[in-house]
Amino acid sequence: MENNKDEFTFEISLSVLDHLGRNLYRSFATVLGEAISNAWDADADNVWIYIDREKNTFLIKDDGTGMSAGDYQKKFLKIGYSKRKERKESEKGRPYIGRKGIGKLALLSCADKIIAISKKKGAEYVGGVIDNSGLNDAITADLTPQEYRLGKWELASFDGKADGLEQGTVIRFEGIKEGIKNSLDFLKKIIALYFRFSLIDSSFKIFLGDEQITHHHLKDLAEKTQFLWKINDIDDPYVKGLEQAFSGKDKKKVKQLTAEGAIKGFIASVEKPRDLKILTIEERVGVDLFVNGRLRERDILKHIPTARIPENYFYGQIHFDGLDDELDRFTSSRESIVANDPKYKGLLDKLKNDIIPGILEDWDKWRRKLRQDGDPDNPSLSKKERKAQELFNAVSEEYSLPTGAADRKKVEGWVDGLGNDAMFNFTSYAECFISENLIRKYINEQKVNLSPVAAAEVATRKKNEAQFKGKGGLSIDIRKDEVDLGYLSMDHLANLVDKRDPLKEACLSRDANEYKPIRDALMHTSLLTDVAKKKLTSVYENIKGRIKTLLVGGA
Repeated sequence: MENNKDEFTFEISLSVLDHLGRNLYRSFATVLGEAISNAWDADADNVWIYIDREKNTFLIKDDGTGMSAGDYQKKFLKIGYSKRKERKESEKGRPYIGRKGIGKLALLSCADKIIAISKKKGAEYVGGVIDNSGLNDAITADLTPQEYRLGKWELASFDGKADGLEQGTVIRFEGIKEGIKNSLDFLKKIIALYFRFSLIDSSFKIFLGDEQITHHHLKDLAEKTQFLWKINDIDDPYVKGLEQAFSGKDKKKVKQLTAEGAIKGFIASVEKPRDLKILTIEERVGVDLFVNGRLRERDILKHIPTARIPENYFYGQIHFDGLDDELDRFTSSRESIVANDPKYKGLLDKLKNDIIPGILEDWDKWRRKLRQDGDPDNPSLSKKERKAQELFNAVSEEYSLPTGAADRKKVEGWVDGLGNDAMFNFTSYAECFISENLIRKYINEQKVNLSPVAAAEVATRKKNEAQFKGKGGLSIDIRKDEVDLGYLSMDHLANLVDKRDPLKEACLSRDANEYKPIRDALMHTSLLTDVAKKKLTSVYENIKGRIKTLLVGGA
């Protein structure tokens, strides 16, 4: 039934309404959030959202308590009216999300025309039309609120969507200012990410068209999730779904974290940073802050930057209802927290000092165990060791057997068993390569002649190489520079250096002689004993120091 006998006006100066900011809300998701929050506060069980991209309209309907004509005039059209002044929670015991009573400006900000109707149980619809072009004219003409009356509405405007509703509110938006650019799949993800599983009451359902939005609409993100950290007692269907999916999988990790205070939530990580771009190419999912189930700050890690690589892999939700107290800590746009709020800063400090460090440590350890690159800023490995492990990860990946191969798990075990030795051997090979070639450069620069012993060694190695090339049928050149020094290893090279300086004779040669047998085993890709590793490392440090002295003094 239509009821157009009532005439409604704004309960605020039109110029003040304009200055407050009808363009305060720029995000379509923010407008959806305001309408969904109003439905929550009205004790609705269901919210239906209908999108018509071709007509550039959308409609949102809820089955909440609805409004009488008096409510419509004194509450809905009164900018600044707050339900909290009367009570702190709804009849169903839901904590009110709305606070200042200016959120309805969001509804004025995104469309040329808004038709809003509402009804109490057993009553008729009441409502009106807000046409922004007419409102602009009224503001220009400096009309009083009483002189600007909302337009008349027709039930037919709602295309049957308002029919059969026992109680609740229906709002139709026409002429979306920037158009409805996003696909329905995108909007489903937005709603699932920011409104469905984040809200407090599991009985509160949101539909896009006739499809209920659940955490299953984030299936792509869930499948790309690698690790999960639960913070305190988080009861969330998405988190439960991740835990079930992770069960029995070695490459998926879940950890329960305990933190002091009324904080709860989760942080998860994906395998690759690009996996977080489930919304748009430019926009990524982050770690967001919710207060009483409503999104209040996107990507809060930007406020506690550590410049650590793992942050590019993280997403999640932090719920902290302690920010919703007697003080208003939210900006006028309702899209973020007031800067420098002490309670908010305390939350960020807790995350920075008590929660994030442990997550960073776990992430690095778990990633490296899976032969994936970890956190380069984690001091648990030296820079050389970490680079060596990254090289091992890249090479070992080439030997991964197809999924389902009979020996896949056994071969993975063999490869895993090589990890620590590879990290040492790769590093040591790099040290050998650089140190020996620097010595060759130094000898060549100093024009040191080969000793008879060194010349004999070169002749033997050239002969052996020729034999092996013939046996292999190779006619190509192997060595970049066919110079004699290229055939000598550290012991002979060291001897040439020391012989030209009698005062320091045997200084480098002695270390090189100890170095040679372990170095030769290394160059033949043998696995070294722990004792041999320690010896190679200590001797190399001596050799490195000697080479740096030579280069400073004689190069």
